[in-house]
Amino acid sequence: MFEENDDDFKSHEDIQKMPVYKKAMELLKLVDYISETVLKTDIKFEDEIEAEMINRNVDYLCENALIIPAKIAGAEAVDIYDLKMENAAIIRKAARELITDTRGIEMHGFKDTEYLDLLRNEVEEFRVLFAEWVKTFNCWDYIIDRWRLFNPPGINYDDKDSDDDIPFQNPFDDDKF
Repeated sequence: MFEENDDDFKSHEDIQKMPVYKKAMELLKLVDYISETVLKTDIKFEDEIEAEMINRNVDYLCENALIIPAKIAGAEAVDIYDLKMENAAIIRKAARELITDTRGIEMHGFKDTEYLDLLRNEVEEFRVLFAEWVKTFNCWDYIIDRWRLFNPPGINYDDKDSDDDIPFQNPFDDDKF
């Protein structure tokens, strides 16, 4: 169930070649361009609070775009299903928040909405690649998720783990050294 082989781990170069990672990097570049454009735009604000709100939207947009490729790499660095799915859930949340962030920017008066529409379309393309990538996760390479979020079908959070029967020896027990 948990046999690891160094050949199983993808190199950084292998990860960079993955379609889902490439699209994530495209999203990051597009968000970088949009954030620069928004910050250079002369938007009329009623007060400092409104100006700060759009700055926060831009910050969130950039943060969410940065999370996506980092978590893809993180998911590819592990074999265990629940860890892969945890990264996938964070990626999905960040991608969905990109859309929310664009709405916030638009609501605060950013007029170049074609850039925001382009980002929305790119997120939709990413979603399809993401869904295909997640299908490649081996759900049977798992440890029991005691929080019950990412267990394979038929595995419950309170199932007995066969690894629990392996006696544990504390390496810091003075009597053993």
